[in-house]
Amino acid sequence: MANKPLQFVLIERKMSIGPQSGKTVQIVQIVQPTGRHRVDFRSFCERVAKSTTFNRQEVEAVLNYATEIARDIVANGDIVEFGDLGTLKPSFKSKAVEVGKPFRAQEHIEKPVVLFSPSKKYFTLTDMTYEQTTLNQRKGRSLLPPNLMKARILVWGFNQSSGMILYINV
Repeated sequence: MANKPLQFVLIERKMSIGPQSGKTVQIVQIVQPTGRHRVDFRSFCERVAKSTTFNRQEVEAVLNYATEIARDIVANGDIVEFGDLGTLKPSFKSKAVEVGKPFRAQEHIEKPVVLFSPSKKYFTLTDMTYEQTTLNQRKGRSLLPPNLMKARILVWGFNQSSGMILYINV
């Protein structure tokens, strides 16, 4: 069970999607998580190492090597079940080609990527508590009025350059 409540703030936004979009201006309240801290890879590996017989460097090496091997397997067209995290599988974007015109894979298939499908069981947090806080302005940053702030988008992916499986795009 989590021992620290997930902090959130209430923010007012103008509704711009859904059945009321474009008709009347409707202000709604949304909840946005706050008070989060990033745990870097070394710190994460140190915490894993404390409960195993491995040291931090060995944990780092195993995790990095596991992501490298998984990427190689997916690059060969296979799907990797990555433990409790989920699955990794190959995918790509392609251009639409009119019927009757020849389809050329080298020309029309682009952007091959590794897709990560998180395990619903693992990534569903059921033991959370919540705590409402106020929005603090960080030093050197100005806050936009709530109605001009854009929503944050969570993106699951595989960053090929760093070898990390998950990342957040804000």
